[in-house]
Amino acid sequence: MAKALVAMSGGVDSTVSVLLAREAGYEAEGVTLLMHGDTDVSGAAAAAAACGVPHRVLDMRERFARCVSGRMVEEYAAGRTPNPCVDCNRSVKTGFLADYARENGFDRLVTGHYARTGELDGRHALRVAAVPEKDQSYVLYPLSQEQLAMLWLPLGELDKRAVREYAARRGLTSASAPDSQDICFLPDGDYAAYVTARVPCAEGDFTDSTGRVLGRHRGHVHYTVGQRRGLGVAAEERLYVLSKDAARNAVVLGRESELMTRELQVERINWVSIAPPQAPLHAMIRTRYRQRETGGEITPLPQGGALVRFDCPVRAGAPGQAAVFYDSEGYVLGGGTIV
Repeated sequence: MAKALVAMSGGVDSTVSVLLAREAGYEAEGVTLLMHGDTDVSGAAAAAAACGVPHRVLDMRERFARCVSGRMVEEYAAGRTPNPCVDCNRSVKTGFLADYARENGFDRLVTGHYARTGELDGRHALRVAAVPEKDQSYVLYPLSQEQLAMLWLPLGELDKRAVREYAARRGLTSASAPDSQDICFLPDGDYAAYVTARVPCAEGDFTDSTGRVLGRHRGHVHYTVGQRRGLGVAAEERLYVLSKDAARNAVVLGRESELMTRELQVERINWVSIAPPQAPLHAMIRTRYRQRETGGEITPLPQGGALVRFDCPVRAGAPGQAAVFYDSEGYVLGGGTIV
């Protein structure tokens, strides 16, 4: 019988994934990653017991601190806006577990992500969930071909209601549990407090794009590109954060029209469902997790980067965030980090 390692948090998605893996004929075993000091593995252990599968815990705290939470602090301190969930899936959660499963005799890694895997022109492919509202393909774009080959996502064809109904029919206590927050180590979502507790964050100047001082800010890590609320600067028209200059500790403000752009540059691209292209290609581009895609042309650059030219002006993406490319069928062509 084929063996499946199932990533378990104790929530309804991962617990249902265990049961679906067993129904598909796999000999399933749960695994939970101890990622930070607040990680509670008791719920996952109880869920595994309720499903009748073995359960193991892997201590990933050092790797998580280095690759996810520590990197988030470094990126914010440098004036960028990272996505810790992308980093986690790349280095700790899905990517690591796919390698771990293969190296430890499992045939599949199963997770509760809402996305789909498959094949496209002879390559292992990643695709948006059948129900786009829950799609999580954006945070999975860094996975390699070898990692995608190991991955099965049984919730990719389902919506949340169907998952909860399935859990309720099976008598799972997690059936009515609330959804987990995106950033697991920030239970209150206050990333700025987390960063400023670890690195100095001095007050500085708000300026306009010409360098004229408009006021004082609390420290550039408290702001992100596109932000309008909480600036505390009096002006005749609404002001938005256009950019951050960590070297000068300056936050540049301007009108909403100044946020609009027709192009951006992306680095560290991972081509997923297609081989690295040798010529420009048109795709749909998402520059934030819960954002609708916008059409544009992607021109590959040397050293693994690309220039993205949008079909129409869009809000500038925040440096450090991911830009993910999709085709018309929802396949993830690739993605990278906005410069």
